[in-house]
Amino acid sequence: MEELEPQKSWWSRNWKWVVPVGGCFTLILLVLLGIGGLFYGISSAVTDTSAYTEAMKRTTENAYIIEILGEPIEKDGYGSTSVNYTNGYKIVDFTTPIKGPKGTATLKVIGEGMDDVWKYSQMDVFIGTEDTIVNLLEESMLIEDY
Repeated sequence: MEELEPQKSWWSRNWKWVVPVGGCFTLILLVLLGIGGLFYGISSAVTDTSAYTEAMKRTTENAYIIEILGEPIEKDGYGSTSVNYTNGYKIVDFTTPIKGPKGTATLKVIGEGMDDVWKYSQMDVFIGTEDTIVNLLEESMLIEDY
């Protein structure tokens, strides 16, 4: 009579492929989380500044921009960002895509400041194909076909 061998556990049968695949999956997951954290950190560095808050406030209160984009106007993804901090002195240079129900635009801000006191050299909204520019530093200034 033949003797039956007890069946090996699932782990005993499959560990040779589970360990490498699980290790690779874990490594890929950690890299993706690191990249996501980097994007979040960079985005937060800009959106947490009073320069960003001021620019979005001026954008959402500008009658011409509201007419073109509609309401509500909100951030639409990631743009380019440069933020430098040195002993409390900040320099920002960022471009952020914005959108409303009627269309999209790009917000461009360059400024420097200490604490919450900022001096801006540029705060513009480029509407559409950048043919129309709204200068948010001079509320009444609208430059067409720049």
